[in-house]
Amino acid sequence: MRSTQEALIAVPNEYRESSLALGVSKWQTIRHVILPAAIPGITTGSILSIGRVAGETAPILLTGAAYFLPRLPDSVYSQFMALPYHLFVLATSGTSIVKTRPLQYGTALVLLVIVLGLNVVAVLVRRHYRQKLKI
Repeated sequence: MRSTQEALIAVPNEYRESSLALGVSKWQTIRHVILPAAIPGITTGSILSIGRVAGETAPILLTGAAYFLPRLPDSVYSQFMALPYHLFVLATSGTSIVKTRPLQYGTALVLLVIVLGLNVVAVLVRRHYRQKLKI
């Protein structure tokens, strides 16, 4: 939410004033001038927040994460598996933590690849929009 606000604030006031000076309505100014100029910041913030959520553990623990679930969830209220929680359980519980170490490293690697991949996508999307809008 905050990144969207910052992206909208970052649009220069000259864009708004120029559009309104040409007789365009406020809605058309927002739709055709402000939003297209703010899209790079909005999409980048959204993608980065998805990456952050993928790595967060505390909210997942409170929303219904399960250690092992051999089937897909059948509703929004069903338990689900999450990589951060899975990694936490592997690293802290059990009788043979050393034997599960390869699984721990594999889980951590997959989690890192997902988060880094989302960050790379965010950078590429932002670069694409900046080149398109020539900001």
